[in-house]
Amino acid sequence: MLLPWLGALAIGLALGLLGSGGSILTVPVLVYLLGQDEKSAIAGSLLVVGVIATSGGLQHAWRRSVDWRSVLYFGLPGMAGTYGGAWLGGRVSGALQLAVFAIVMLLAAALMLRPSPKLDPAASSITRRAPGKVVLDGLAVGLLTGFVGVGGGFLIVPALVLLSGLSMHLAVGTSLVIIALKSFTGFFKYLEVLQDLGLSLDWNILLLLCVIGVFGSLLGQRLGHHVPQLVLQRLFAIFLLLIGSLILYQNIGTLI
Repeated sequence: MLLPWLGALAIGLALGLLGSGGSILTVPVLVYLLGQDEKSAIAGSLLVVGVIATSGGLQHAWRRSVDWRSVLYFGLPGMAGTYGGAWLGGRVSGALQLAVFAIVMLLAAALMLRPSPKLDPAASSITRRAPGKVVLDGLAVGLLTGFVGVGGGFLIVPALVLLSGLSMHLAVGTSLVIIALKSFTGFFKYLEVLQDLGLSLDWNILLLLCVIGVFGSLLGQRLGHHVPQLVLQRLFAIFLLLIGSLILYQNIGTLI
């Protein structure tokens, strides 16, 4: 049982270090290390990530490193999208959800490996995306969150930096608040889905994952001041490529 707890620690570390990526680890931990079915794993992932993101988000809010305008225009619509994604996820096979999940992992890896655009430090400001477009972005990321059980931080952080003009530090804190809001929305919807399917959650396991994950998040925030972010991002992306390819290989056959 050591591997699942190490996985929970890695989930927290990823969220603490990068502001994203933790949820992409949670579903594989629950499915492949703890033997849970796909639907229960996605629901449990949303709870674990929501708790860990709340812990980190509260710390960033205390330090005033959360952009509440972005939470309003991106996060609240994302909650509606997450609810719809969870509803849709309850009506397709678990294999399809895992296949889509694997594709999301590969997309996240590609985004993390892609060279970051260099912003002109002399620029006085960055043009913010129109609020209506930000709302649509939030809805789309929320739909993904509910369908496959990921927080979407790997999409939220770049969107906040490049489209909303936030600094990386501010984007990470804002992302954690948005992830928490969307994750809890999807989780409560999935409780209805599980009830309809006659499935239940292992609350003891989830509670332990939450505790270890929160500890990992706190540790990750401390390490983030001493470890080069680019190196961590590249290593994490390579890990996602390997795991995403394996999950896709295991589930694509059932869909063809």
